[in-house]
Amino acid sequence: MVGATAPGCGQVTVYHTEAWLMRQPAAEVEAAREAHRRLLPQALHPAPAVAGARLVRVPVPTVPEYTFADLARQHASWLREALGGAPIPAPVVHAHVGLRGGWTALENARPDARVFVTEHASFLDKVLAQPDSRDLYAEVLERCTGFFVVTDVLRDRLAETFPALAGKIEPISNPISFEAPRERPVTELRRWLYVGSLVERKGVGPLLEAFARCHGTDPELTLTMVGAGPLAGALADRAAELGIGHAVSFPGAVPPHESARLMREHDLLVHAARWETFGVTVIEAVAAGMPVLVTRCGGPERTLAGIVDAAGEMVDVDDTPASIVAGYRRLCDRFPDGLDLPRARRVLDGRFGFRTVGEAHHRHWFPDAEPRSTAPDGTADAAPARETAEERDVA
Repeated sequence: MVGATAPGCGQVTVYHTEAWLMRQPAAEVEAAREAHRRLLPQALHPAPAVAGARLVRVPVPTVPEYTFADLARQHASWLREALGGAPIPAPVVHAHVGLRGGWTALENARPDARVFVTEHASFLDKVLAQPDSRDLYAEVLERCTGFFVVTDVLRDRLAETFPALAGKIEPISNPISFEAPRERPVTELRRWLYVGSLVERKGVGPLLEAFARCHGTDPELTLTMVGAGPLAGALADRAAELGIGHAVSFPGAVPPHESARLMREHDLLVHAARWETFGVTVIEAVAAGMPVLVTRCGGPERTLAGIVDAAGEMVDVDDTPASIVAGYRRLCDRFPDGLDLPRARRVLDGRFGFRTVGEAHHRHWFPDAEPRSTAPDGTADAAPARETAEERDVA
C-alpha cells in the first residue's frame, strides 16, 4: 500500500503496531509491561521503508484472553505511549484493518486529521461475532472520514451488519505491483507453486492430495509450498506418505521480494482456498506472468471477472482433490494457445496496479489537490507537498 500511495505525498510515516503475545502468569505479564514501558523510548528507531517512507515499529504486549476490541485498545494505548502522549502529527492518517488499525488511528490522530480506514481482514466474521468488538467497529465506522474495503464481499458483510452506515463503505482494491514480469514466458505447467499460510482455510490439504494424483501421471511435476502455519509438519509427513516427498518443498515464510522471484521461476500458481476476501497472491502471480489455478472462494471471482480463461482456470471449492485435478487437466488441454496472459496482465494492472489504487486513495485523502501526473517513462510527478501517515496493522 505504501508503495502505491506514497508517491505524490510529502513525508510518509508508517506506524506498525505489532502484537507480542504473552502467556505468563498475570504478575509476570504486568512486570513485563512495566519494563516495556520504560524501555520503549529507547527501542523506537525509525527505519527507511519503501517509496521514501519511514517505518516505526511499536511492540504491543497482549494476552490470549483479549477480544478483538481489547486488542484494538491495547494497540491504541501503546502507540500513544510511543508518541509520548502527542497525536500523530500528520493531517491525513490511513489505517489498515477496522479495529486494530482503525481504532488505533482514531484514538491517536490529531483533532483536525482526516482518518481513513481500509478493511481487508479475512477474519472479519470473527470480529463481528464478538459483541464488544462489533460495537467498537460501529464506532470506527461512525468516526472515520472514509472507510474502504478491498472487495465487494467485505462491503456486503459490513453493510449487512451496519445498515445505517452502509453508505460510508466504498471499495478500493489492494494495490499490486506489475513492474517485474518474468524474462521468458511459461512453456509448460510442471512447476507448481503455492504461496500463503499453511492452514486449513487455504485448502492446502486437498492441494497436496491433488498434486500427488497429478504427479502419478507426470513424475516431472514439482510443488513448492511457500508459507508457515500449523499444518506445515503434517503436510510434510503426508507428502512422504504419498511417496512425493522428493517432489515437494517447504521453504517456509519468505519476504515479498523472494515470493515475487519464486513466481517468476515457477509455471503455475495453485490457490485452493475455501474462502478469500481478495486473494492477493492470485493477482501477483498473473502480474509475474504466471497462469493460475484457483478456487471460486469469494475474492477471485471478482478480481478475475471477465479474464478467467485468459489467466488460467477456476474450480469449485472441494474438500477432495477431485476439482483441482480436473481443473489442472483442463488447463493443460488449453495451454498455451487457450490462454492470453499478456491481456490478463494488462486488464489487472488497470484494476489493481499501483497507479490506479494510489490515485483512488489520493482522490479521497486530498480532494482539493491536483491529481498527480505520470511521465512517459512511468514515473510519477509529485503534486504539491502533502503529508500523510499510515497506521499499519498486520495480522
